[in-house]
Amino acid sequence: MEVNLNPEKQPKQGKPASGKKQKASEKRLGYLLVAPSLILILLIAVWPVLQSFYYSLFDLRLNNPTKSEVTLTYHIDLEKYLNSYPFLINVLEDEAGKANGSAAESLNGLVKGLKEVDASIQDDSAVKKQYDQVDDMLTNMEPVSDELSSVKVDKTDAIKLDKTLHKVSAQVKELKGLKNEEDALGLSSSLNEAVIKPNFIGLDHYKENLTDKRMWMAIWNTSAFTLISVFVELVVGLAIALLINKAFFGRGLVRATILIPWAIPTAVSAKMWQFLYDGQNGIVSRIFEKVGLVDNATDLLTSNIGAMFSIIFTDVWKTTPYMALLLLAGLQTISSSLYEAASIDGASKWKQFTTITLPLLKSSILVALLFRTLDAFRVFDLVFVLTGGGPANSTETISILAYKRMFEQTNFGDGSALSVIVFVCVAIISMIFIKFLGRDLLNDR
Repeated sequence: MEVNLNPEKQPKQGKPASGKKQKASEKRLGYLLVAPSLILILLIAVWPVLQSFYYSLFDLRLNNPTKSEVTLTYHIDLEKYLNSYPFLINVLEDEAGKANGSAAESLNGLVKGLKEVDASIQDDSAVKKQYDQVDDMLTNMEPVSDELSSVKVDKTDAIKLDKTLHKVSAQVKELKGLKNEEDALGLSSSLNEAVIKPNFIGLDHYKENLTDKRMWMAIWNTSAFTLISVFVELVVGLAIALLINKAFFGRGLVRATILIPWAIPTAVSAKMWQFLYDGQNGIVSRIFEKVGLVDNATDLLTSNIGAMFSIIFTDVWKTTPYMALLLLAGLQTISSSLYEAASIDGASKWKQFTTITLPLLKSSILVALLFRTLDAFRVFDLVFVLTGGGPANSTETISILAYKRMFEQTNFGDGSALSVIVFVCVAIISMIFIKFLGRDLLNDR
């Protein structure tokens, strides 16, 4: 029996076609299993951001009736229009009848211009029908719904009406001595408010914010708070995790006690520390004054550095247990046999910490840093309750600034733009962590 030892002459074993089909089906099955998670992420995380980006493209202001909704076309509020237009015509015609020469000619020209624009608006049969309906309801003192009052008009007519009204205001001011000057100006202004213009402004909010010193100051405050608080929490949390990982009497009670600050709601703990920092009766402020950390007990909440120190100290007190809990979970996965072997080889405690604990704890540190950094960068309730962003905006974070623009100033467009900027910053932070700290973790998997 001869055996062919030449590999070149050995018959090639090709992969069966059924194996390729099986892998393809498994791949499709994997995509189907992941699809619900991707859809959920899209609905919960991505969709609100896209919605905020859409609103940021408009000049949305709740304190301005003409900009309280997203508008892409020209509209006229017929209720406001018909409550002002006839009276303005009457005032101008009355003044024209009393005036002489060029003044009467100017006033008659204004009346003619207004009537031409009104006739042009009513040329559209649909607008004419709604126009007459609202006019009848106002004559009969009936309430007019917002849906019926708003009517879409041609861009040319809306712009012409706007220019005519500005011309009325300008010429009425030039014609001195008119008895009903204030009435004419008031009616003209009210009529001008009836013209609802498109409030699409594109990326103007982003251009303004990127050149706004206050926004960059808010980002600087947020970054400083995040870096300092997370670093201190990591160091202190790691020390606590190492301590409670040891076996000693009452370890369970100590672990439960350490978690109490983290279990307290942030708003409650911030209010509690506000009393403790009070310059008159605060215990903590008095202690800090006696040990020399501050010159005066009132500096903690009234000075720039003192206020920033106060929110960082409070955040460290509250969130360090959370960091310790995450790191403790990582320490529990490290086998004690590794430390026993290192001890037999003569490795010191510090050597064991740097060569065993830290390398094997890298994934837990990544998770803890990622969660805490993202959470700290989005800090709102702690600062809002404790300092409100003061004094003089020295502790104003980007989330606090977005809240003030959106809710206190009712500028939803600008507030939405700031919210998108926060999302971009958080996304960049996430990518940095995954790229530089999570590379080994991803490769292992």
